[in-house]
Amino acid sequence: MAAYTPPLRDVAFLLHDVLRVEEQPTPGYAELDRATTAAVLDEVGRISAEVLAPLNAVGDREGCRLENGVVRTPTGFADAFALLRDGGWTGIDCDPEYGGLGLPFVIHAAAGEFQSAANMAFGMYAGLTHGAYSAIHVHGSAAQKAKWLPNLVSGRWTGTMNLTEPQAGTDLALLRTKAEPDGDGFRLTGQKIFISAGDHDMADNIVHLVLARLPDAPAGVRGISLFIVPKLLVNGDGTLGERNAVSVGKVEEKMGIHGNSTCVMNYDGALGELLGEPHQGLKAMFTMMNEARSQVGMQGLSQAAGAYQLAASYARDRLQGRAVTGPVNPSGPADPIIVHPDVRRLLLDQRAFVEGGRAFMLWAATLIDAHKAGDADAGGLVSLLTPVVKGYLTDKGFDACVAAQQVFGGHGYIEETGIAQFVRDARIAMIYEGANGIQALDLVGRKLGAGNGKPVMAFFGLIRAFLKENEGDERLKADFLDPLKSASKDMQAAAEFFLANVRDPDAALAGSTDFLHLFGHTCLGLMWARMAKVALAAPDDEFHRAKLATGRYFMSRVLPATGLHLARIRSGAAPVMSLDADAF
Repeated sequence: MAAYTPPLRDVAFLLHDVLRVEEQPTPGYAELDRATTAAVLDEVGRISAEVLAPLNAVGDREGCRLENGVVRTPTGFADAFALLRDGGWTGIDCDPEYGGLGLPFVIHAAAGEFQSAANMAFGMYAGLTHGAYSAIHVHGSAAQKAKWLPNLVSGRWTGTMNLTEPQAGTDLALLRTKAEPDGDGFRLTGQKIFISAGDHDMADNIVHLVLARLPDAPAGVRGISLFIVPKLLVNGDGTLGERNAVSVGKVEEKMGIHGNSTCVMNYDGALGELLGEPHQGLKAMFTMMNEARSQVGMQGLSQAAGAYQLAASYARDRLQGRAVTGPVNPSGPADPIIVHPDVRRLLLDQRAFVEGGRAFMLWAATLIDAHKAGDADAGGLVSLLTPVVKGYLTDKGFDACVAAQQVFGGHGYIEETGIAQFVRDARIAMIYEGANGIQALDLVGRKLGAGNGKPVMAFFGLIRAFLKENEGDERLKADFLDPLKSASKDMQAAAEFFLANVRDPDAALAGSTDFLHLFGHTCLGLMWARMAKVALAAPDDEFHRAKLATGRYFMSRVLPATGLHLARIRSGAAPVMSLDADAF
């Protein structure tokens, strides 16, 4: 099995040549020169390759186990987490006032891909903690920030998000967990399920953010509040006190991410404190949720990236058959399978997605940074693109993992090659933090028309501006500009269909997943066109030639799928809704 190699060269190309981060007006970006980003990402990459990747199969094989009320993580996880914590890597983009490094979110996103590609289950512990940090940082009082954030940033404590209940998944209006006032705090009673990193043995304390209802709460989602509920109570002087009335009911047995403890959490009068305003819990939770969705998109991309590395290495080494144009390994018994056109197709599907998806992810991260700095237009684009980042990158990331497994043939179905774990681990990213069907409904039902359509028009404006700026470059026209223009027209036609059928919501929602994928393809088309422009102006070397070849593959073989998605959208609701429910 090949070792994980962090894509340092590709990330540097994207940050500095394509996105040109140090030239952007976003606060903190001027300091992101090549030496600074390399110093951070080289070390995160080294830890990912040398420490986290070797533990990936260990975590998959051993899983987590519940012993005497405490979840035990796989061998080596605690030491690896201590290494990240002691090196300050748990707070890359966190506020320096609370012990963070204060770097922009885009660096956190790039580093997150390395860690997740090396070991997705392990990376989730820090990822959930970062989300809890963000929710408290945005919505907490000064006292709450001082109390909770330093230890979350340092990694001494970790965090979780507790939304789902047995009867309340996507529909949080069905939530039953109760919060009763008790002096200055609240007592929470109820059960939460599917809680990632709900308990473990790698930190001194675990800070749960829990949705619950106050006694006077109105019905529905407008009556939900958010509470900070620690595993161990925190004394007035900051030291840890007695165990709170929260316990692990069980650790779920899952298809993948075995190294992460997915727990049933029981709250039996657990003491907590209100975060934000009463009955405004979803507003606070969605700060965490929207960040989590962007990070889950990164997970989908990361698993595809790791799987592609394994598949490409295997295809170069595995000898089977002869090239149809004549042997390329005449002294050997057979040629490597990478000579076969269909294996090349599988690999290029993966590579084109991974490199285009990485550019999309990092571009979206720069928009998040700009939004945090007060750029309202960037904020509109972030809101519009979040379901696409989450839904498209995880759908296509899983597809890429399956394609990587196919390269291995029968050996891909055998656990010892390691490729099957990427397929199993990637599968969850399409489900949690809002299943991808819900992302598509959110995109079409809410985000497309938000702000009277200003964000989506701004996106089309970006494409028109790029096409106009480069219309005289014949090197780009046929291979990149024309396919991008065609995809953009397909996307605009789909949006017009939804507007024309506004009185038939089934017609819009029946095409919502197709629109999400159409949108995602168009985003990657824009990214590939931008990368091609830079590569054509760069030295004629192996890296840039490979970039152009991969980009041309995407534009000619993948991007035309926008026409298929448009045709499906235009078919309306009838093909989807005509079969009677009882006939299924």
